[in-house]
Amino acid sequence: MPPIVENSDTLYQLSLPPVFIFATPKTKTNAKNWKEYRRLVYNFQKVYPYALLAKQKTDMMEAELAQLSSKKERDAVIDRYEKELFAEFEKPLRKLTFSQGKLLLKLIDREVGQTSYYVIKELKGGVTAFFWQGIAKFFGASLKKPYDKYGEDRDVEQLVKLYQEGSFDWLYFQLFGITVSDAR
Repeated sequence: MPPIVENSDTLYQLSLPPVFIFATPKTKTNAKNWKEYRRLVYNFQKVYPYALLAKQKTDMMEAELAQLSSKKERDAVIDRYEKELFAEFEKPLRKLTFSQGKLLLKLIDREVGQTSYYVIKELKGGVTAFFWQGIAKFFGASLKKPYDKYGEDRDVEQLVKLYQEGSFDWLYFQLFGITVSDAR
């Protein structure tokens, strides 16, 4: 950027990208908590791309549904998207661990702006949402639990910000001792 001259003083300007500073909580001072954080970073790296794809697919489907007027057409579009999603993502999502699945539910809530329970209820009905909530409860999760970026999901929110600014890979490589040549 060009310098600014004010009263015979020259001020040089420099534009820097935003920097996010995260204080390391005192809870991460022991080995157990660092192990949990490393696991969170690993799981985040696995599931966040799926959450972004869920947002993209949801936006596409909602745009298509907004143009339809009859319930029959809406149901046909929803069924088509459901079949496409199952065909594309069933195998990789079945390979996720329970903790990765829980994290994915939180990240979908963050990206879509609604809990998974609400999305299922709006698209497939209350009975279907109740069924899937029962399955989630059986495995120790909840489709109704909202994303809390200031509370228990604070660490996840920090990872999302790092991902959005392009610094997540650096953190991941540092935590897991991967060099750039190993990543290729």
